[in-house]
Amino acid sequence: MEFVVIGSDAQWAELTADAPGISWTRAKEKDDLQNYASAAAFFILEDNAVFNNPAITQPVFINNVNTPLAGINAANNVFRVNGWNGFLKRTSWEIAGDATMDLQPIAAALNKKLLPVADEPGLVAGRIVAMIINEAYFTVGDGISGKAETDTAMKLGTNYPYGPFEWASIIGIQPIYSLLEKLTVTDKRYTPAPLLAGEAKENK
Repeated sequence: MEFVVIGSDAQWAELTADAPGISWTRAKEKDDLQNYASAAAFFILEDNAVFNNPAITQPVFINNVNTPLAGINAANNVFRVNGWNGFLKRTSWEIAGDATMDLQPIAAALNKKLLPVADEPGLVAGRIVAMIINEAYFTVGDGISGKAETDTAMKLGTNYPYGPFEWASIIGIQPIYSLLEKLTVTDKRYTPAPLLAGEAKENK
């Protein structure tokens, strides 16, 4: 089974680490994908990826945490996944898209469990993690705690594998800020903390 990937070095490493039985190919441009007629699936992992090429009928997995498929005019063979740093190596993937397409052979080859979720901004884990990180930035910005102390308190109190600032460091502040800005359009609870917004603008 051949899979073709467009993504960063880190995403490539995460995606290919636990699936040695797959024939992996790395492509540079989306226009190149139609050259891989034998591929079983494609993975476009650039941030906020979009894809619409009727010549390709195989499943296409795009890293687009922010925008529902209807908002990018995606075909029925396109599926949204969370390709943030650290998420591709998880044993379970949230996936938004056509629930009638049989993706089990692909899931089995990847050694992943696919969890269908609503086609909404943030999917599920991205939305929750972003809000946790945002609340942590409010806490530090208000002078209640430092970053290291907040990470320690969250890990001890919730048994999370990472504290919120560790998560932010792994994922990157820009994807978090971008998602919060998107969610804020319809729900002001997600308004980015001033400290988080400031860091995002400094590191842009």
